[in-house]
This record gives sequence, C-alpha cells and structure tokens, in this order.
Amino acid sequence: MAKDSMEYNESSIRSLDWREHIRLRPGMYIGKLGDGSAKDDGIYVLVKEVIDNCIDEHMMGYGKTIDVKITDQRVVVRDYGRGIPLGKVVDVVSKINTGAKYDSGAFQKSVGLNGVGTKAVNALSNYFKVQAFRDGHTKLAEFKKGVLTHDPKQAKSSERNGTLVEFEPDNSMFKNYHFIPEYLDDLMWNYAYLNAGLTINYNGRKFFSKDGLLDLLKNKSDAEDIRYPIIHFKGDDIEVALTHGSQYGEEYYSFVNGQNTTQGGTHLAAFREGVVKAVRDFYKKEFDASDIRASIVAAVAVRVQEPVFESQTKTKLGSINMAPDGPSVRSYVGDFVAKELEIYLHKNPSVADALQKRILQSERERKEIAGIKKLANERAKKANLHNRKLRDCRVHFDESKDARSKETMIFITEGDSASGSITKSRDVETQAVFSLRGKPLNCFGLTKKVVYENEEFNLLQHALNIEDGLDGLRYNKVIIATDADVDGMHIRLLLMTFFLQFFPDLVKASHVYILETPLFRVRNKKETIYCYSPEEKEAAIRKLGNKPEITRFKGLGEISPEEFGTFIGENIRLQPVMIDKEKHLVKTLEFYMGKNTPDRQDFIIENLRIELDTVEETEEEAVVEE
Repeated sequence: MAKDSMEYNESSIRSLDWREHIRLRPGMYIGKLGDGSAKDDGIYVLVKEVIDNCIDEHMMGYGKTIDVKITDQRVVVRDYGRGIPLGKVVDVVSKINTGAKYDSGAFQKSVGLNGVGTKAVNALSNYFKVQAFRDGHTKLAEFKKGVLTHDPKQAKSSERNGTLVEFEPDNSMFKNYHFIPEYLDDLMWNYAYLNAGLTINYNGRKFFSKDGLLDLLKNKSDAEDIRYPIIHFKGDDIEVALTHGSQYGEEYYSFVNGQNTTQGGTHLAAFREGVVKAVRDFYKKEFDASDIRASIVAAVAVRVQEPVFESQTKTKLGSINMAPDGPSVRSYVGDFVAKELEIYLHKNPSVADALQKRILQSERERKEIAGIKKLANERAKKANLHNRKLRDCRVHFDESKDARSKETMIFITEGDSASGSITKSRDVETQAVFSLRGKPLNCFGLTKKVVYENEEFNLLQHALNIEDGLDGLRYNKVIIATDADVDGMHIRLLLMTFFLQFFPDLVKASHVYILETPLFRVRNKKETIYCYSPEEKEAAIRKLGNKPEITRFKGLGEISPEEFGTFIGENIRLQPVMIDKEKHLVKTLEFYMGKNTPDRQDFIIENLRIELDTVEETEEEAVVEE
C-alpha cells in the first residue's frame, strides 16, 4: 500500500451530518436493505417506523383509527392523534435524537425510544412529506433524501387533529424493491391484535380485533388440528394465548410494546419456561421439556417501560426489568404463565386431559426414534467429514447469539453442474451450498422417523441445524435452487413438502425461499440484459434493437459461474414460500402430494393446457441467433 494513502492527520477526520450517516450506514438504523422478499427487509421497517408513531398515540389514548395506503412505490399513513406540535414538525423528522419519547411521562411504554425512526425514513426516501394538524391549523414539510425541499408557513385547516406521513423509498438504496401483500397484511393484523379497539383501514380493508392474541391464534391455527380450545390470559402489561396442535415443532408469536420480536428474547424464553413449570407442577411429573412444548402454538405480548433491544430493528428483547424499579421480565413473565396456566388446568379438566394425551404422544414418538436418531447423528457427523455435500460459508457463528440475525443463506440444489456453478460464483463468507443426490423422497404422511432413516433428509436437517427447533438455525435464508423445468418443479415440491411436513415453523417464520433465475439472456456487442419473464425479454429486445442475440436458459447448469454471480449477488431475486391462511395445510399437502385422486387428476388436466400453451409460446420466441 502506498505510504501517502496511510497518512493519518486532521484531514482524515470528517463529521457526517445525520442524513449522510444514515445513508452511509443504513444497517445501523433499519437493519438490512433488501428488496422486499424477506419480512425484515428495510422497506417494511420504514413502514413500521411510521405506523409505530401512530400506535404510540393510540396507546396514550389519542386516535382510534389509522388510515394506511400502500402502492407499488408510495406509502401514505394518517393517524388521528394529537398531531406533532406545529413548531417542531421539521425538527422531529430531521434532527437526530429529537422527539417526545425521552419523557417517560408522555410515552410510558412506547415502541420507539431513541428518536431515530422517522429520520431514517426521511433520509432513505426519494420523497418524504410530513404534515401535522392541530386545533384548526396545519404545518407541512417536504424532503428529498433527507434534504428539506419545501417548508411553507403554518396555515389554517379544517382537518381533524393528527399526523400525515407520505414517502417513497429511495430506489437507489432499495434496488428492485417490491412490497409483498402477505407481509403487509401480517403487519396490519399484528397491530390490530395488539391494540384492542384500534381500527386500521389499509388499502380499502378493515383490520380490527376484539380479543387480541386469542384472535391471532385463531387466525394462525387450523381449527381442525388444535387439541383443545385456545387458552387466553391477560394481566398487567402481559397477554398470552396458547394451544397444542398436531404439527411438528414449536410455533411462537412474541411481542414487546407492540413490536413483533421475531427472534424472541427474554420474554419468550420465560414464557416457555413457565409453561414447562406449570405442566410439571400440575401433573406432578417431570415430563421432558421438549415433550411438553412439542406442537405448541402460542403468543405472548408484554409492555415494558424502557425496553432494551439487541438492535435498532427491535427483533429480540434483551435482559431487562418490566420497569426501572420493577421485577425482571424473565421472572415476571415466567411466574405469571406458570401460575395462571396451572390454575386454568385445575378449573378445566377436559383441557388438562387433552394436553396430557398430547404430551404422552410426543414422549412415545421421541422414544421410538431415540435409537435410530443416535445412529443418524453419527452418520451425519461422519458424512460431514468425508464428503462435500455441504459447501459451508466461512461465517463462524457466536453460539450466544441467534444466527438468524445474520445475512447468511444456503442454496439447496440438485446435480453436480448446478451446484458447481453456484459454488464457484457464491460469496464464500455468507453463502453455503447443499447438493442433493437425485429427487428427494415424497415424505407426505410419513412420521419423523423417515427424517433420520433417509440419508438426504438427515444430512439436510443437520446442515441447517434444525433438529431441535429454530434456535440453532444456521442460515437466515434457506433457498431452493432448482431448474425451471418439470423435474426442477418436482424437486421443489418434494422439498417444500419435507419442510411443511416436519419443520413448518421454518416456513411460517419466513426462512424458505425459491431462487428465481433468468429465463433469457438478450445481448448485443455493447450490453447484456438478463430477463426473468417473456415481458422482460420483449422490453430488452426493444431497448437493444438491431436483432440482438437471444438465449433461453433451460437449466441452472447452462449458466456459467461468471453469470451466476450476477443472479445470486446484490441483485438476487427470491420468492418467499408462504402458507395460504385460507387453506388447511394438511389438506393442501394431501391434495398435491398424497395418493392420486380424481380431483387432482382434474386439476392437472385443467391446468396442463394453459401451461403447455405458455411453454410453446415461450419456446417459439426463444430463438438463439448465433
């Protein structure tokens, strides 16, 4: 390195203003940027930061309605609270560490406490507008990437008190971003569940909940699968709901001050401990904790005076007290759950009987596979030493932290050519590759014993480290990367069946994705454009003109490692695997992956012609000009 480039003097020191710092280090304020394919991508954090302020007003007793409109590019949020004090409208969205939430008397149990939220939204938006309405007057301000562009004087207004915020995410920061409707629906429902009496009007639909977390579990659970009626408790600053189903794994929804803590924290750990203690005390038996919690579906929400989260995105609660001079969250939640659940079981013997049967069933299943599980674990360790099925990434996880907070991903692919191309072009720091051997087994209707008996499944679950739940998950994104042909689609379905059958919480927690790869390459001597649909291909042809060369990719193996680097890098396109809430999971799996039925035959016949017409049209257009 040249000596001059290493000089360290006064000129090396520079001060960034708030806007520059946010734009230079967005991860400090909103986590990752992303394109909207993941639930925790930055564009959703921007939406949350704005709505959180409206929720805080509602919690303080001001405003029972929030209007939200979200289109492809623009977000508009209007609340009917007190409205930002007119003389501070510009300051609260453009001066760091400025806000009312430092005063615990004004916002006792607020979501946002550090005065950053809307400043980050402002700095990371191509267009940002804030307008406050208070007592017959209004004040608005407009910004571009955090820079004030319009600052008119206060004016009279007949509008109801409250605040309007409108913004467009900066597409130079959030490249190729898109909002996924299901993620936004979940966000609005969570706000409704956690704020009784609040109405959210979102894109013409009404989101309202009367019974809070009870409604949440009713919406998240299959009524035909739950073993007993949902148990629902409320206390001072705490609300819980739980039941047991028939699925494998544990499924939790946890919240702090209205924030969905997707990575849990002390409150969720305390809830899980409280359930185990209540069951052991009630039945007077030391059941294994894993048997007690197997197939549980639960939600817990707490209100904490000064919450401490492990990051600005507030996805995991730290070890704190309920209030500065109050009990710890861990002891408060654990004691409440243990006490209330034991009392409930005494009062409801039929529920107690159903719960015991579920626990005993889990115990039998665990003991049945104990022997084969031990052998399978030994085989997995040996396989990891002697073969290259898993090309791991270099990130070494801190065992004290949740790996899901890291931007790591694993590609599950089939065939040496495809896995070879991805392996050569991946980011070895954060991207791993798992190579399948042939088509996976159709595991629908089989017990978890098959996961240990089948070598591919056994090695896959060990690669992901999900044998005992999601706490040890080694990769934030599990990406199915198969060819876009019939065989590839079949492998994709078989893998999704495996995850939904034995690890549904992996899918429900939004960790499973499908890799989208381009169907066409359109190029001339000056430019190359990769197209993911016939429509994109036509646009590329129009742009390049003069009869460009058009190549249709029929499989991942046809894509060179150099090109693959483009598709799995910064501009990676991922399609999240989501479960349709309106459809019964078991019945859906049975229809597509169970024994052949006349209904499925009819479905295939009806859709086959549509698919064939599309393929024929695509093939005709995909002419390679050498």
